[in-house]
Amino acid sequence: MTTTGLPGKGARSGVPDRTAVASDPRSCNALPRFAAGTVRTREDTIDAVSVWQILSAHLQQLEQRLLGDVLTVVNLIQIPAVILTGVVARVVCRPMQRRAVRWIDGIPAHHHLDWIIYHRAWVSDRLVPLLTLATWTVGLWISVTVAEQEGWPHAVTQTAVNLLLAWLVIRLVSDLVPYAALARLIAAFAWVIAALNILHLLTPTLDLLNSVAIQVGGLRVSVLTVIRGVVSLAVLLWAASLGSNLFERRLTRVPEITPRAQVLLGKLIKATLITLAVVLSLTSIGVDFSTFALFTGALGVGVGLGLQRTVSNLFCGIVLLLDKSIKPGDVIEVGGTYGWVSSLGARYVSVETRDGTEFLIPNEDIITHQVINWSHNSDRVRLKVPVRVPHDSDLDQVLALMLEAAGRPPRILATPAPTALVMAFAETAIELELRVWIEDAQNGVHNVKSQILYEIWRLFQQHGVQIPYPKRDLYVHSEKRS
Repeated sequence: MTTTGLPGKGARSGVPDRTAVASDPRSCNALPRFAAGTVRTREDTIDAVSVWQILSAHLQQLEQRLLGDVLTVVNLIQIPAVILTGVVARVVCRPMQRRAVRWIDGIPAHHHLDWIIYHRAWVSDRLVPLLTLATWTVGLWISVTVAEQEGWPHAVTQTAVNLLLAWLVIRLVSDLVPYAALARLIAAFAWVIAALNILHLLTPTLDLLNSVAIQVGGLRVSVLTVIRGVVSLAVLLWAASLGSNLFERRLTRVPEITPRAQVLLGKLIKATLITLAVVLSLTSIGVDFSTFALFTGALGVGVGLGLQRTVSNLFCGIVLLLDKSIKPGDVIEVGGTYGWVSSLGARYVSVETRDGTEFLIPNEDIITHQVINWSHNSDRVRLKVPVRVPHDSDLDQVLALMLEAAGRPPRILATPAPTALVMAFAETAIELELRVWIEDAQNGVHNVKSQILYEIWRLFQQHGVQIPYPKRDLYVHSEKRS
């Protein structure tokens, strides 16, 4: 391995680089280049002794690199200068940052800098703090330029400029992520890779991670393989989620597709993209799916036992989307819950009531229980209002009053016309029923019934019709004493 990092005194004095000599296969003191080759010669298996030998070899190479190229007098002198430049940049930029924040907060609403107004919090919290880092980078870059013209050593300063510039670019890109914790994680991971590449340590680090591995059947699993799989899975899942959301938004803009079909296509696309992301991530690390046949069977048994309700709700949701029984916007009543369907999920149906409460009803309950769909085929809904009057009432008058009461609420339709029927002669009263039609069930049905009952009560009071209540006649017979 030829060192391409910071130049040391050995390179300047013409003395051969000890790291290059140590890694030269022609030298008698040559160390193994990296443990990956050693692992392959042992049929891709390692034990505790081989791991220790691998780590010892890498540590010895790192020690030679530090002593021969990095920890030199010329390089050590530049480190305080780099730190001092950072301190000066922080002292100079602190008041500038406070002024910038005050200026951003003071921009009026109708200013020509509308972009800053819309992203005021992001600019103040994430963009302004990078002013110190940018100033530090510019200061070191000026120092490197002067050192190159004067012929002074500047290897450490140049490396610091590259590291700071990489961190600045990574922070700017990662700040576009809406989640702060995820943005910090992405920035840290990307900067570690960039720093290793700048210091020419990326390839040795990858070889070291690849050398520490275990054999699982016919698959060799190393630390590098695990990291690569996790990163690829995270990236592919993020891309799948982004793509499915984009497809769903596009589908909602197509008027030829019904809302039910839009939901179904959106769910199918999302499930397909997520499955494809998982398969691609496993394939990228060399996983052979034929070796997971037994595991897949055990997983199927586990799904059938432990996730029975979850899988049942999932398939019931697909059935609901296919059989066209309910769709977003329908007014339904299930289990005493009355409202309109706001969304159809993979596991539940979201029903929003008139009081602002949202009920999440499992799809299995929608399939297995009785559901009243008030707007399945038509928006028109017939309401039935039971009424009871005494036996001695004038039925012609009572039926006319009920029809008059039905014509007063504005939501009741004139066509079809309301009807008043005699249902039964019960034990304590005559049972009647008023039937009316409405076409806006989403605005509620109980409030219409309340208006009808109130109008009936008021008309009955005006015309002397009483509301019956249960009565019992009690006869007491006294027994004669002999």
